[in-house]
Amino acid sequence: MNFPRIPIGDVVADGIQWLTVNADAFFRFLSTIMTFLVDGLSDLLIAVPWFIMIPALALLGWLLRSARFAIGSLIFFLLIVAMNQWDNAMLTLSLVLIATLLAIIVAVPLGIAAAQSSTVSAAVKPVLDFMQTMPAFVYLIPAVTFFSIGVVPGLFSTIIFALPPGVRMTELGIRGVSAETVEAGQAFGATRREVLFGIQLPLAVPTIMAGINQVIMLALSMAVIAGMVGADGLGKEVVSAIGTLNTAKGVEAGLSVVFLAIFLDRLTGALGDKKLRTKSLTTRINARKASPVKAA
Repeated sequence: MNFPRIPIGDVVADGIQWLTVNADAFFRFLSTIMTFLVDGLSDLLIAVPWFIMIPALALLGWLLRSARFAIGSLIFFLLIVAMNQWDNAMLTLSLVLIATLLAIIVAVPLGIAAAQSSTVSAAVKPVLDFMQTMPAFVYLIPAVTFFSIGVVPGLFSTIIFALPPGVRMTELGIRGVSAETVEAGQAFGATRREVLFGIQLPLAVPTIMAGINQVIMLALSMAVIAGMVGADGLGKEVVSAIGTLNTAKGVEAGLSVVFLAIFLDRLTGALGDKKLRTKSLTTRINARKASPVKAA
């Protein structure tokens, strides 16, 4: 017995084709903006000599985390230079940073809206589930259809693939703020906006930073896959190595991706911890100021 076929794929393909034809001006506008952002940042990163950029990144790691992390970062980046992958690493870094920035611009407000409204949360969750479970390669198909090949479809697919953790962790962080703390703010006459920006968001910063960390990691993994559609950087090197069975090139490009991932992961983790330590210190200082002075 033959079960009737439902042409879901054909319907989606027709919808994508309709958008390609009728929203061509919109996609060209997006392509111009994304190309400008990525090319501008990559040109800036490449223009700075590696012997200046590497100490600056190591110093940033020392300020935000520790001297040991700074030394490790210095060694990792020098190895990338020694493998002749520095320019490719900067191209990948620019793609990841722009994709992360654009994903955060969408994810954080959407996460706030989901935390403030159960209706929005219920509507967003199945969409996020779909985005997270869809194989990453599938995103490349409509991206290439909309934007042709190059860095733009890679950036577009990277943003979609990396966005869900930012939304989920923002909602989780805000919902995780204790009701007693929110009620205390409301008791002192704080408006809903003041409670959100003065209480909930500051207390949710560590969780939101954890979400941003996941966004960066997913963006980095997708940036490598984006090399299949012509996005320059380490991903293109990996794809080229696969096509020519060049083990040496593949290992060097892969290790460079790993070094970038370690640096970005530890750095964003340190940012969340730093925010948490600063918040705890401020709380203790305010509590000490508010406590009555004991009589001598």
